[in-house]
Amino acid sequence: MKIEIWSDVACPWCYIGKRRFESALADFPHRDSVEVQWRSYQLDPSIPEHYDGTELDYLSERKGMAPEQVSRMFEHVTEQAKGEGLNYRFDAVVVANSFTAHRLIHLAAAHGKQDVAKERLLSDHFEHGKDIGNREYLTGLGLQLGLPADDIAELFEGDKYAEDVRRDIAEARAIGVTGVPFFVIDRKYGLSGAQPAEVFTQALNQAWQEANPLVAVGSSDAEACGPDGCAI
Repeated sequence: MKIEIWSDVACPWCYIGKRRFESALADFPHRDSVEVQWRSYQLDPSIPEHYDGTELDYLSERKGMAPEQVSRMFEHVTEQAKGEGLNYRFDAVVVANSFTAHRLIHLAAAHGKQDVAKERLLSDHFEHGKDIGNREYLTGLGLQLGLPADDIAELFEGDKYAEDVRRDIAEARAIGVTGVPFFVIDRKYGLSGAQPAEVFTQALNQAWQEANPLVAVGSSDAEACGPDGCAI
């Protein structure tokens, strides 16, 4: 079973959704047969590499939201994140363009470290106030993940993996993704948003049963017991 997850590093619900999905996957009896692939998405590709302002400023000025509305939203999302063991600090979030961070995730995927790269970027952005658009930070993270220094440098000296990011975003548009996180199971089932773990569990079980139907073998009239007793 293959699960593709379109997600943005700068999306607070994407981190919450990741935790809820992981909770369901941990209890899924066939989890060892599940392949998870993170796909790139940008909520706002127009953000400059470095935005001179806070997350509240960004949402108020660029998105036209009232500061009071933004503050209430922060409180609600922070509370939801806390329920998943996450400690959001919106007052420390550094607003930055996530494009290069997505390229780093693709590089990590090439070395079998996609999930840990995604996890670190989300945590560093929402819990630790790191600048996900900063070359020094991304280079340090890549080295901590054990990625080759030359490959990391190539991200900043050229456009490697840029087309992969654009392809992910274009594919999301083609299949009708309008918001993230968005989960696609075997290109058959789609789940939008940070659904409760129970919903992910239901989707995983249904997809598995349909892909692996039980085949009856032998005679249908063999002796058996039922609600009305046993055959004599």
